[in-house]
Order: sequence, then structure tokens, then C-alpha cells
Amino acid sequence: MNSLLYHVAHQTTYRYSGLVVLSRQLLHMMPRATEWQERITHDLSFSTTPSQLETGYDAFGNPMCWAEIDTPYKQLTVSAQMQVRILPRGRQVARETLPWEAVRDSLAYHGKPLAPGQLDIVRYRTESPYVRIKHELGQYAADCFIADAPILVGAEALMRKIHREFAYEPGSTAIATPMLTAFRQRHGVCQDFAHIMIGCLRSLGLAAHYVSGYLRTEPPPGQPHLVGADASHAWVAVYCPPLGWVELDPTNNMHVDSHHITLAWGRDFGDVSPLRGILTGASVEELRVEVTVTPLSKAICG
Repeated sequence: MNSLLYHVAHQTTYRYSGLVVLSRQLLHMMPRATEWQERITHDLSFSTTPSQLETGYDAFGNPMCWAEIDTPYKQLTVSAQMQVRILPRGRQVARETLPWEAVRDSLAYHGKPLAPGQLDIVRYRTESPYVRIKHELGQYAADCFIADAPILVGAEALMRKIHREFAYEPGSTAIATPMLTAFRQRHGVCQDFAHIMIGCLRSLGLAAHYVSGYLRTEPPPGQPHLVGADASHAWVAVYCPPLGWVELDPTNNMHVDSHHITLAWGRDFGDVSPLRGILTGASVEELRVEVTVTPLSKAICG
């Protein structure tokens, strides 16, 4: 089977209304190493050199970076350059997954300790800052999860429903737009679609987490341009035993495959924002993000 080698360039530029005298930044701009993704190279640069720079891992196992800048500036550009190799994920047959009710019941609290490994799963089935649990979300997803349906069959049906009934409209929402607002207006961007799908799944008692990353900028000849390329992208991972976590992209109505490059995952966007921080001085006047994902070559794996 073939693997794919990619180069990713991700540049974020902040322009401020005045002088920033001190800032502390937290970055998720290093690709996560997984069983289907190999991080080959990574380089992070700042237009104003940080006085302190540390790397480590967050509570979800994502690589991250902390930067402190005490040199005054009016504009800050952070650039990440990386090479990653994407490996085939293997066959995922939806009808071979467990009935969704059995999965729901296995994740519910029964007054006794959970089985080993379950604690990491159940933290993705509760409400989080950007994802609400509401009856209307569960009702919206109910026709996708009929009695005894394999969980991945239901999750795929929900992905198709969101793709069909929600309009992708860049600029129609912002990071601060509540998930329920985007849900009721039936439009948004990939972040909104991921949060909505996660909210629907959690409202049914299922576990799902938010994945941030990138999409291949230029598709192979004859294939459509994927929605969300040329920017950071987001999708959903659903716990589907016995397959484990299965990743679905509701923005493009597809299983995550060799077009997708993973940065980080968490409960919602707030856990994995590519760049966020606090500063002393002026406020942000303009934000510009540029992403390019370039295929470099094919490589034989296995």
C-alpha cells in the first residue's frame, strides 16, 4: 500500500491597534504522531523572537508550545513548516460495529469503576465549553440512530444529514458564535459542523471528540476541491467499538483519509486552538491565516 508525503505551510499574522509590550502564547501547530501519521520535520518561527520558548504535551497528548515575547511589537507572524507522511488507515466496515445503544450503555455511569481505558473515552461524552448537550440535538440525530443500528452506520447517517442540511458559508460565524446559534441557523464553517455533530452524538450518550488539522490544497486530477482547504480544518472522531475511534468529516461528507493531516484533538476547539494567548498593550486589529498543503511524493509503506 502507498503512503503520501506532504509539506504544510501555516502562517498566522496578527496586526494590533498599537504596541504590544508583553504576550504569552500557547500553540498547537505541530502535527501529532499517530499510527497513521508520521511527523518527519517541523519548524516554528516568530517574526519577533520569544524570550522564552518551551515545548511539551497537553492533557490530551497533543504536542504544544508555550512562547513568551517581551520585546514590544505591533505585528506578530507565526509560521509553521512541516513534513508529514500519511499512512493508509485500513478497512472500516460500518455494519461490523456494535449497536449504538450498547455503546451508549457501556459509557454510562453505573456506580462502579469503569473498565481500564474507559476513563479516556468518557471524557468525550460530556458537555464542554464549546459543545452543549441538548434535547433538540438528540432529537435532530434520532432518525439516524434507529434501534439496534451499528454505531458507525448511525454516525455516517448523521454526517450525511449535516452535510445535506447545513450550508457552508465562510464568514457567517466566528469562533465566539455559540454552537446552538449555528445549529438553528443551519449554516457555518467546518468548526461549527464539527461542534454540531459532536453535540448531537453526546446528546445521545455517545463519545466524540474534535480534531483539528489540514486538508490537501490541490486534489488529484478528476477529484473535487475539498471544502475547507487553504485554511485550518476540523472534523469529528466517534468512538465505534470494536474499531475504536473513527474519524468523519461532515463538511465534506467523507471518512477522513489521506487528504487529511492531523494537528491535535480534544473536547472542542478550545482545547486545540492553533494559536491563542494573553497580551499587555493594544488589541487585535486584523488576523490573517494562510495554509498551503502540498503533496511531495508517494512512498511505499509496509
